[in-house]
Amino acid sequence: MFGFRFAAVAVACIMLSGCASVVKGTSQSVAITTPPITGAQCALNSSEGSWLVVSPGMVTVSKSKSDINVRCTKPGYQDAASVIPSNFQGWTLGNILIGGVIGFGVDAATGAMNEYPNAFQIPMFPETAAAPALAAPVAAVAPAQSSPLTVGPGPRPVATN
Repeated sequence: MFGFRFAAVAVACIMLSGCASVVKGTSQSVAITTPPITGAQCALNSSEGSWLVVSPGMVTVSKSKSDINVRCTKPGYQDAASVIPSNFQGWTLGNILIGGVIGFGVDAATGAMNEYPNAFQIPMFPETAAAPALAAPVAAVAPAQSSPLTVGPGPRPVATN
């Protein structure tokens, strides 16, 4: 009878090991936006792989303890780069109680104990306009000087004898 109980407990521990990898999975979707624009090409890279997405869009990434580097490009806009942080999920520590060290190890190895934000923004800014080409300088012309004895336009007085 003792052998049966031990076998049942061992099977239960094995089935529950890697609880986060079973409950939450080893991948997740992340929504990428590039305010204030749409249609930017975004490349995501981490130790787990590379992914491409057009903003706004969803991309499914492999979970890992590594952050994800993001670079977005669109003609007429400055390239934008950012890092999506990987966050440890504290609740996975409960696997030590339920699944033991094996469960915790499985979750650590698969990255299931980590999580990325569900949505991430990479702001993009227009390229700065190039300064217009300067026109050739105009030769400075001295203003015409008038003589103080010069009478301007209009009627002239008539002399009488």
